[in-house]
Parts: sequence; structure tokens; C-alpha cells
Amino acid sequence: MKKKYFVLLIVFILSIINIAIIFSIFNRINLKRSLEDSILPFSTNNINTIFKIDKITLFSSCGAKNKDTISNSFTLEDLYQYTDIAIFIKSISETKDSENTLKKVWINNLNYTTKPEIGNVNLYYKNINNFAKNEINTSIPFDESIEYEITSDSEANLDNPILYNNLANPIVLSYINSGIKSDYTINDSSTPITYDGSLLKRCNVPLGDINCSLSFDIYITNSLDQEFKCTAFIDIPLENNESSIYDGSIIKKLDTNYIFYRYK
Repeated sequence: MKKKYFVLLIVFILSIINIAIIFSIFNRINLKRSLEDSILPFSTNNINTIFKIDKITLFSSCGAKNKDTISNSFTLEDLYQYTDIAIFIKSISETKDSENTLKKVWINNLNYTTKPEIGNVNLYYKNINNFAKNEINTSIPFDESIEYEITSDSEANLDNPILYNNLANPIVLSYINSGIKSDYTINDSSTPITYDGSLLKRCNVPLGDINCSLSFDIYITNSLDQEFKCTAFIDIPLENNESSIYDGSIIKKLDTNYIFYRYK
């Protein structure tokens, strides 16, 4: 009798194991189908590249707001470092059609992977006509996002975020690190103040203290209502093998291949 119960117990345990194996196989099949259902449309939508970031141009320098000037000293109210960023988006096809013309563009998800140890950082929209000019326009900040108006006009007022639908102008932003030095007095007035990156050296600001790296997402909707996304990564240039911002300014031109992937 005990032998009979033992055999039944073994049969029962084996049945449970078989059911568990079958259930596991069934779950794996469903998971595989689910992955295929999500991956295959993505792969199909991204067989061909429609948009990419072709190049990025960066210009870094420095400026200051004066507080007091007397015969033998200058007092700076605010010493700031700025970097103008121009992002050039290109369509792969030279033929302009509904697939590679813009209908909507916006940027969001600003993230600082490395923040300066001193100062207060912000990102703002900037008119391309003022690129590399020492001026701060804080009227259009990158708080949560910046949305661009898209136009097909031959001329547009670029004081506001506007992009030509044929990708004729880049996305231009200005990175500002303000308050690096506040109420800072330069006692040596024998040498005139030059309002550029040399001020950082004159005010004893180590470049390592103002290093910054950031990223943000760029979204495009084309004229077919297809939606694309790309993440831009920016390292604020302060020096290279030949010079540094201490010399006045620094320009960095990047040939990039950041691809926009279609997600819808």
C-alpha cells in the first residue's frame, strides 16, 4: 500500500513539473511574440535614415557685468561663462518631399551629466544672427522644453524659436554659467579689462571648476506626421591641445552622426 502511495506521489510530482515546464515554455513563446511585435515595427520604420545631426558648432567665451569702476580698480557684479551651440540637422535625401520636411520640432529632457562646481547654469534660445556675440537674452529659457515654430517663408524673425521646414537654419542655444564671481574686485587697473575668456584667468577661476556636460532630446514630426527622436550630447569646450578659453575664446566644430530614430 505504501508503495502504491509512493508511486502516486512520484506521478503527481512529475505532473507538476511537466505543467511548470509547459507553462514556462508558453510564457517564453508569448514573450518572444511580444518582443517581435514591438521590435519588428521599430526595425521596419528605421530601415532608412531620414534625419541626422550633421554637425555641431560650439563657441565659448566669457563676459561680465560691471558694478563699480574707480581709478585703480574694477568691481565685477557678475562674471559669467557662455557657450553658444549651433546644431545642424540634415535630411539624407537631397530631394525635399513630405518625408524630410519639418512640421513640428521641440526639445526637452535637459540633463546635466556634469555640473560646474561654481556658478549657476541655464540654457536659452538664441538668435543665430547673434551667435558668438557676448550677450545674454534670458527671455526664452529652456525650462522644461522649447517648441519651435516651423515656417516655409523665405524670411522669418529669428528672435523667436523658428526653424525653416527645409532645415535651412540650425537649432541655436546659449549655455550660460552666471555668478562665477560676484562683487569681485580687480585691483590692477594698469591693464585694460578685456571682456572675453581671459577674464576667467584674471579672476583666478580654474577651468576644472566650470566643466560641464549636458544632453537633451530633439523631437521632429515630419509632414507625413511621422515622429522622430534624437539625443544630443554636449561637452562645454574650455580647452583643447592648442589653446584654452583663457586665450579669449575657443571654437569647436564637431562632425557628428547622431541619427534620429522613428518611434511612431
